[in-house]
Amino acid sequence: MKPIRLIASIFTVGFWTLMSRILGFARDILISAYIGPGPLMDAYVVAFRLPNLFRRFFAEGAFNAAFVPMFSKRLEADEAPEAFASNALSWLSFAVLTLTGLALVFMPALVWLTAEGFSNDARFDLATGFGRIVFPYIFFISLAALFSGVLNATGRFAAAAAAPVLLNIMLVAAMLFAAYSGGEVVKALIYTIPFAGLAQLALVWLAAERAGMRIRPHIPRPSAEMAHLLRVALPAALAMGVVQINLVVGQLVASDFEKAVSWLYAADRLYQLPLGVVGIAVGIVLLPDLSRRLKAGDDTGARAAYSRASEVSLALTIPAAIALIVIPLPLISVLFERGNFTADDAASTALAVAVYGLGLPAFVLQKTLQPLFFAREDTKSPFRYALVAMVVNLVLAFGLKPYIGWLAPAVAASAAAWLMVAQLGFGARKFGTVTKFDARFKSRIWRIILAAALMGALLFWLNLALSPMFDAGALRYLALVILILAGIIGYFGLGQLLGAFRLAEFKAAARRG
Repeated sequence: MKPIRLIASIFTVGFWTLMSRILGFARDILISAYIGPGPLMDAYVVAFRLPNLFRRFFAEGAFNAAFVPMFSKRLEADEAPEAFASNALSWLSFAVLTLTGLALVFMPALVWLTAEGFSNDARFDLATGFGRIVFPYIFFISLAALFSGVLNATGRFAAAAAAPVLLNIMLVAAMLFAAYSGGEVVKALIYTIPFAGLAQLALVWLAAERAGMRIRPHIPRPSAEMAHLLRVALPAALAMGVVQINLVVGQLVASDFEKAVSWLYAADRLYQLPLGVVGIAVGIVLLPDLSRRLKAGDDTGARAAYSRASEVSLALTIPAAIALIVIPLPLISVLFERGNFTADDAASTALAVAVYGLGLPAFVLQKTLQPLFFAREDTKSPFRYALVAMVVNLVLAFGLKPYIGWLAPAVAASAAAWLMVAQLGFGARKFGTVTKFDARFKSRIWRIILAAALMGALLFWLNLALSPMFDAGALRYLALVILILAGIIGYFGLGQLLGAFRLAEFKAAARRG
């Protein structure tokens, strides 16, 4: 995959991820307005986080890290890739069905382990009941992740990236229907989640069929290749799921504070927008590309792909991080402050957003660094690094709790993310020149940082000037639009003038995408 094609593929995945995240914001705005911070929303967050946590282990984590490189190499060498994928699908189905059955039986224990602070109030029974309804979602979404990996390895990124859009469309539609028909919004939300997972699976399965990949489950049979996949996947599951584990640790701390789980959830949703659009898109595209290049012995091409992916990631992430740090309150108040989501809720959430903004570049850099290991089927090194990062996150989250209360999880998560990046960066040096940024990256990165810093200064002063509009009802929407447009125009204009990037490159990549 040529660099321009790589960037175009990143834009394709990024576009569909952006659509999903925009609809996700619509979903979260409705949740905040109709349900609001409190017992019901806290219980929903804990219940829905459970299948998402295990999804990182059993699907997106293990299979993006282990399955995709192995499948890509078999596809490149024409070594029965469909048979390999069918075997993987069969074992994954068996494992996730077993997990789902156990989770339904032991749901109270899972809720206690991830939100122990709920045990003394009504939130515990609510979260347990919600969890039993939503947990089967993991079965459908795990299989969807495997088919998505097949599509990504064959260079077909659109369907897999578009699948999460279905989830948010269905959840938004269900809540609106319940609200306008007089039903219970929270029940409509909870019961729709498993069906949304089934819809996502159907979409990517059909897309794989159209791509000529006939993958069918069968009775799982032990084999050497499945044993190798398991050995690679187990450490990868933890390495890729470290962010989710840190979120659960944060949830444990926050569960002792009223509304804190809801505040951190809303803050997480905002910083996940640039992380999903940029970081996850880069990781999805970069991993199969690096795997194919390394299989072919193309170290020069692999280095160029890694440098371009990192350059694009930081060019889009650094300004987003600065915006989250400089103007978190306008963003949160306009997006969420309505209905049951009060001004006090907005102020608390904005504080967490600013802290997460400090860690955003680190969260994204992990997505460009980890494929360097996974493409070589080295999942043990990231596993060790993840263990260290998790311990640091745990110590900081609980250690800072007596001093800064519910905000401790956000500080701990950002600090652990930077530690993870440092470990990945130093550890990747063993791979030689492939991991060294090229001259173009080194020339542009400082210009990117300067352009983003100047944009931050512009947003700071413009926010002060527009502050009366943010207190004037409907005018706050116009004020936020002005802020966002000024930031975008200012950053890309300054970036072009400073030589941080060329807008023509983005246009060319967007056309190819």
